[in-house]
Amino acid sequence: MNALNDLLKRLRASLGWIAAQFWATLLIVMAGVAWTRVPEKHVWQVGLTFFIPLLMLAAALVLEAGTMRSLIGQDDRRVRFAWGALTLLFWAAVVWVAWSILDWCDDQIPQWASYLNSRASAHARAKFFTFEHISTWLSVLEWIFRWIVVPAKVIPHALASAEWGWRLPWRKLLRTLLNWRWWVGAVIAALVGVLLPSYFFNGEPHGSVTHQVWAVSLKLAGAFLLAMASWVLLLAWAAVLLTRDPRECATTGNSKPGAVSEGQEALSTAGQETGGTVRPVKLPLPESNNDAGGNI
Repeated sequence: MNALNDLLKRLRASLGWIAAQFWATLLIVMAGVAWTRVPEKHVWQVGLTFFIPLLMLAAALVLEAGTMRSLIGQDDRRVRFAWGALTLLFWAAVVWVAWSILDWCDDQIPQWASYLNSRASAHARAKFFTFEHISTWLSVLEWIFRWIVVPAKVIPHALASAEWGWRLPWRKLLRTLLNWRWWVGAVIAALVGVLLPSYFFNGEPHGSVTHQVWAVSLKLAGAFLLAMASWVLLLAWAAVLLTRDPRECATTGNSKPGAVSEGQEALSTAGQETGGTVRPVKLPLPESNNDAGGNI
C-alpha cells in the first residue's frame, strides 16, 4: 500500500507532464502523418521533409525526459535537462536494434516451425507439434520479447539516464529488475496497452460508411488512450521501485515482531545522551482497577 500511495503522489505531482504525454504525443503523431504527405517538388519542400523528423525527435525527447524526471522527483545529483534528454537516444537505439532482431526472427518463424515439425515423430506432428501449433508458440514468444522483456529491461535504464545521465545507480537498477512487482507491472501494461487494443479491429466492418468511420475513430481513440495510460503508469511504477528504499518495508509499522516503538526509542536515546541507565517507571493503576494502565 505504501508503494501504491507513492505511485499516486508521483502521478499527482506530475499532472502537467502526464497531460502532455497525451496531447503532445497526439501532435507528434499528426506531424508524422503530415510528413508523409509533404511533396518533394521544390527545394523548401525537400528541406521540410528533413526538418519535420528532427522536430518530432526533439519533441519526443523533451516530452519523455521531462515526464521521467518529474516522476522521479527532485534529486541533487540530477544532470542537466538537455543531457538527460540526449541520453535517451542511446536507449532508443537499443530498442531499435532489439526490435530489428525480433523482426528478423518473425520472418524466420515459418522456416523454424517447419524444421521443428519435421524433427518430431509422426504421432507428435499430427497431434501436438503441428506446424500451426509451433508457429503460434514462436509468435507468442516473439511477442513476449518485443512487448514485455525488451521494455522491462530498457525502461528502468532510460528512466535513470534521464535523471542521472551516465552515472547510473546500478544497485537500484539491479534491485528493480529483480523485483517481481516490476515484471507484473510490465506484463499488465503490455496486456492492457498492446494486446487489448489489437482486438478492437478484429471484427468485420458492417453498417453504413458513416457508422464505420465513427467506429474506427472510436477504436483508434480507445487504443491510443489505453496505450498512453499504460505507458504513463509503467513509467510511474518504475520510478517508485527505482527510488524506493528497500529498508522502508522493515521500518514501517511498529506492530511487527522485533519492531521498536517510538517511546522505547526515545527512552533509549535519552539514556545514551545522559550516559546513564534508563530505569523502568511505575505508573499507578486507575481507580477502575483496569489493567490497561499497568507497569511499564
